[in-house]
Amino acid sequence: MTEAVVAGVRTHLRKASLRWITICMTSVTVLVAGTTTSAAEVAEVVVERSRSVAPDRDADPVLNNLERRTFRYFWNTTNRSNGMVPDRYPSPSFASIAAVGFGLTAYVAGAERGYVSRAQARLRVVRTLRFLDQLKQGPEETGVAGYKGFFYHFLDMQTGHRYETTELSTVDTALLLGGVLLCQSYFDRQERIEAEIRELADKIYRRVDWQWAQNRPPIISHGWRPETGFLRFDWRGYNEAMLLYVLALGSPTYPVGSEAWDEWLKTYKDHWGKFNGQEFLSFGPHFGHQYSHVWIDFRGIQDEFMRSKGIDYFENSRRATYAQRNYATENPLRWRGYDSEIWGLSASDGPADTVQIFNNEERGFFTYSARATAAPQIVDDGTIAPTAAVASIAFAPEIVIPTIRAFRARFGEHLYQRYGFLDSVNQSFTYKDVTLRHGKVVDGIGWIASDYLGIDQGPIVAMIENYRSEVIWRTMQRNPYIRRGLERAGFTGGWLSAPTPPPPPAPIEP
Repeated sequence: MTEAVVAGVRTHLRKASLRWITICMTSVTVLVAGTTTSAAEVAEVVVERSRSVAPDRDADPVLNNLERRTFRYFWNTTNRSNGMVPDRYPSPSFASIAAVGFGLTAYVAGAERGYVSRAQARLRVVRTLRFLDQLKQGPEETGVAGYKGFFYHFLDMQTGHRYETTELSTVDTALLLGGVLLCQSYFDRQERIEAEIRELADKIYRRVDWQWAQNRPPIISHGWRPETGFLRFDWRGYNEAMLLYVLALGSPTYPVGSEAWDEWLKTYKDHWGKFNGQEFLSFGPHFGHQYSHVWIDFRGIQDEFMRSKGIDYFENSRRATYAQRNYATENPLRWRGYDSEIWGLSASDGPADTVQIFNNEERGFFTYSARATAAPQIVDDGTIAPTAAVASIAFAPEIVIPTIRAFRARFGEHLYQRYGFLDSVNQSFTYKDVTLRHGKVVDGIGWIASDYLGIDQGPIVAMIENYRSEVIWRTMQRNPYIRRGLERAGFTGGWLSAPTPPPPPAPIEP
């Protein structure tokens, strides 16, 4: 397409999106910012946490198969010499530093499950950390991996250098560090390689200069480019950057002040409301309710805002998960295939940037996009991302496990392949004359993605493991940096009130 045609299509897509949002918002109730809510009203929309799970979570063959397949994405597609994880596969791809963080997390889950031995896992981890540690950092535009301890969003799979003109990303660095610190606490034996893992993890974390990233103090910037300086936007609540602030607050070298968390909380009032039968702190794409929970067990711990609402962030994500399912069940835009078992909007691949006729009206479709369903933002082109539902298994297993089974039953091997679920599916997109960026149109199903995405695969394997054994959560409870960051953010209660648990007894290895 010419630039003019592309611009015209995008304008049409934006107008179509606004029309859909208007339609959707007539079917939901949203609290006006600043409206007070009584305890009785809150109680009406609280979804009671289910205690009814499978008698033996390890015995479910569907979960066993899905976790193993998804783990293999990281084990098999990663550059084994340096630990770089592709952003996507099988399409040729650069590395994603966030995917590297999820990969480090997956290796812990794999060692716990016996998919690989502990010795195999620690060897993969130490190679990754050695590579990250020795990569050059500096203000140059090329030939470096990062600056001030932060890493560029995307790196070359072989050299580890900045990919093209990608930004230095604060939040993607945080997702990387989540995996780094997990490995620091998990590999706790008196063994040479495990001791090196702990030392390297400490070094990589300590060198991140969070204070430098406070371009507009006390808030933290989205990132930086050597060509133009700091990006225009900062991290304000509520979204996936909770982890970023916990890490910045917990730093022993360049900590931000507690006022950074206070500033982060100031915009919460704009995101608290009722949507599809739930009252919660909203963020449209569902990954924002998942990423920080991969590493931090928010059950029973509260900051000032959550204490005022009488819930915790885990319950908040549980409500958001139910709201996602309720939205698909209601299906206000009448997309094909949405129901109580096929649901989940998040950032994912999509079929094409195009406008087509669907149900006798013009509808816009997108390629990769942050699809969203939460007040006041709805971005919905009929594309379902399995990661939105599956990575919420720890929050609401009673509705997620039936959805996992439904995905497999309805789409079979078209969607469920070597490394688990392909990134997304759109049953309403059946247009075979449209040029696709990714995926293919399958007769009787619709469009199905052709790639797996590392940042969507990671939460699946991690949250299944948290649901089954809680090993990631329990391990991170021992990490002093995570505990310090949470405490400086004002979190109290739950496991934070107990002494730091000792590591499990382990044999001394040669």
